[in-house]
Amino acid sequence: MVELGQKVKDKITGFEGTATARIEFLNGCVQFLVRPKAATPKKGEAMEYPDGTYIDVEELDVVGKKKVKINGRKEPSGGVRKYPAQI
Repeated sequence: MVELGQKVKDKITGFEGTATARIEFLNGCVQFLVRPKAATPKKGEAMEYPDGTYIDVEELDVVGKKKVKINGRKEPSGGVRKYPAQI
């Protein structure tokens, strides 16, 4: 089972990266956005981030069980939030 933050590899193309987003369609199709690792730029060059691609979950193999963690964030930056009731 693929989870967000895991390193995955496409069984067909060999495309490898980190699962960073998950979408589920009404017809039951589940896909993950797989983003490859960015290349280290040469001195003086700007960092370029390669595009990811959505891949069907059935085509993905988990390469490593360890998940990528984002440090320093105490609460999610997006999505539904619960706020205390205002008086």
